Amino acid sequence: MKYWRIVRTLSLRPRTLLYVPRRRYQGSLASHPQQSESHPHPFPPSRGTSGQNEPLPQYRKLVASGALRGDDHQTRIIQKLQDLHDKLVGYDPPRISQPGPASIFSRLRSSLDDPFGLRSTEPTSPPPDAPKGLYLHGDVGTGKTMLMDLFYSTLPPDIKRKRRVHFHAFMIDVHKRIHAVKASAGNIGDPILPVARDLANEASVLCFDEFQVTDIADAMILRRLLESLLNFGVVCVMTSNRHPDDLYKNGIQRSSFIPTIELLKSQFEVTDLDSGTDYRRMARAASSVKPYHYPLSPETTKEMDGIFDSLTGGRDVVYNRALPVWGRTLRVPVSAPTVAKFTFQELCGNPLSAADYLEITRVFGTVFLLDVWKMGVDRKDLARRFITFIDACYESKTRLFITSEVPIYQVFSDESGKIDGASDHMRGVMDDLGLSHDLVGKSSIFTGEEEIFAFARACSRLVQMESKEWAEMAGMGAVGVKSNP
Repeated sequence: MKYWRIVRTLSLRPRTLLYVPRRRYQGSLASHPQQSESHPHPFPPSRGTSGQNEPLPQYRKLVASGALRGDDHQTRIIQKLQDLHDKLVGYDPPRISQPGPASIFSRLRSSLDDPFGLRSTEPTSPPPDAPKGLYLHGDVGTGKTMLMDLFYSTLPPDIKRKRRVHFHAFMIDVHKRIHAVKASAGNIGDPILPVARDLANEASVLCFDEFQVTDIADAMILRRLLESLLNFGVVCVMTSNRHPDDLYKNGIQRSSFIPTIELLKSQFEVTDLDSGTDYRRMARAASSVKPYHYPLSPETTKEMDGIFDSLTGGRDVVYNRALPVWGRTLRVPVSAPTVAKFTFQELCGNPLSAADYLEITRVFGTVFLLDVWKMGVDRKDLARRFITFIDACYESKTRLFITSEVPIYQVFSDESGKIDGASDHMRGVMDDLGLSHDLVGKSSIFTGEEEIFAFARACSRLVQMESKEWAEMAGMGAVGVKSNP
């Protein structure tokens, strides 16, 4: 009996050890293979017929709503996404079996000699029916993020195992898995094979944002990793700032990376997104404009009116639009299909909730908030709603324009603007956010560290909203107004 227990334990060891915990990234980012790990999907799946929830129909819908401006070159790119979508319909990835002989004694021998299946055989080429992946490259402003959003959100419903992830986060995960295999199995065989097998079991479609190679550790394993994933039937789509020939330029031992470049060019359809048009700037004419403007003046008002007009183009501007929210009706004072305008009193002076703000930012990709007041100790309700709204804009990747009578750091401060009550912990938090203690202030309007942190976070997020990276992706998640006012 004792011998049987030992044999049974060893025979099950590979199945137990092959599990490697997934790493979670940056707090709320999803690590489940069926979810995006970059940001919330800006293009929610359609509830209509399957033909409507495809890249090309969704793109045409966005152009018709004014969220995007149509362009022949970009339409040709969307057609490539549509072609891949069509090939994925009905695609049945091959079943990937875990290594291990059926016989208990051979299983014991396998456990002792090759506990992770590192010496196991694998397919030597991709399945004949596997669609060819896409490699989309182009400069900032060519719409890479929008294209990936569009493709991932319209994947066929029978693709149950899918994953979207920033490439840097993906490689961190891969190195962690390789380390776990080596730590348990030693230097027996190729550790990349079991890692690729597990990744293929988790996702039959892999979407990589910002594919780039700057680290020699990544460069040395990429060919083997990508080759194994493709041989296991995984379909990959990736965006990059560089053509494959320009990857890892001047890198250490770049000659060893050349096979990876050749693999990308032979196994992927390499597509150039550059057409001389900056889609980000066209879709959002105010991409270089800061989100927070003060003080209140006729000049500021004129500037905001100009930005609003450039974004709407005078199309379908509606006043007092009705927006249904959880069985109630929320009134939007001024709006176009994906742009809304509120005064501070209208948005924060009324008892609105986080659900209201999330619905606003879900529908409208750009929001104007005008005439923000300086809030004293008797208006903490306004302060909390304002911070909640900024958080909703940030999480929804909404483009935000604010006018105020004072700088952001004075909106919640008393006259002293001091931070005497802050703990050492909060001082450290504010240092991490790059915020001055004197600027943030500490008055009776903020009585706890959580409130101070929420304000500091709001300031930091507004600063981030000024970046080029934010301008590239912001506003593209709007679904637009779906019903008549």
